[in-house]
Amino acid sequence: MSASSSLSSQCLKIGIVGFGSFGQFLAKTMVKQGHAMRATSRTDHSKICNHLGISFFIDARAFLEADNDVILICTSILSLSGVLQALPLECLKRRTLFVDVLSVKEYPRNFLLQFLPEEMDVLCTHPMFGPDSGRDGWKDLAFVYERVRVRDEIICSSFLHIFQSEGCRMVEMSCEEHDKVAANSQFLTHIIGRVFSEMDIKSTPINTKSFETLFQLSETVANNSFDLFSGLFIHNRFAKQELENLEHALEKVKQKLLEKMNEEQNL
Repeated sequence: MSASSSLSSQCLKIGIVGFGSFGQFLAKTMVKQGHAMRATSRTDHSKICNHLGISFFIDARAFLEADNDVILICTSILSLSGVLQALPLECLKRRTLFVDVLSVKEYPRNFLLQFLPEEMDVLCTHPMFGPDSGRDGWKDLAFVYERVRVRDEIICSSFLHIFQSEGCRMVEMSCEEHDKVAANSQFLTHIIGRVFSEMDIKSTPINTKSFETLFQLSETVANNSFDLFSGLFIHNRFAKQELENLEHALEKVKQKLLEKMNEEQNL
């Protein structure tokens, strides 16, 4: 094995902050790859951690003193600041790579740069998949990242290799560009799905393929929490404009239909 490949596949000591469904989903693959995993969370997940071979820490101080190479932030968007501000960061004994996996990027980047000690490294990422879409593997699924403040390239490259080795499509992109693109794609997808859910759309005996796609979208989006949806709106500065664009587009379509109806009635 070459020196470069050896470095890229280095086993890491990874601590996860926030061990909900997404944190557990990522941890399973990291454990499979041989990384030493630790976790802390406001909820006691010691049983699931014991089952997975992960050390669970009730005490955040002990967690931070566990000599982690990487601290992976898997909180919700809305709870990020509260959770991190409760961590006793003075317990960190050395430079650590902080990595977030939130679905927005400018907000965690700005918060981490402001909140963390300057000697800590920061990598902002967004795996564009989850427990449902990544259930059968991560091959060809997009993984977006920006090296925001990275001085230990070995640790950073080793972490990115976790996703490269699973076949992810690695997309290096600025946090600003990510949020701009995501507002136009992910956020709009969630809006359409939420609207269908609010309308309580039902499957019918004569579904078209297009309707099946929309119906499946509404069910998929409904599986995500409203906190995630609201976080995509509140903490992505481009989302409000996309919501307004959608409202304007719907009004234009409505006006065209009414105009056509009037034409037909006046024939």
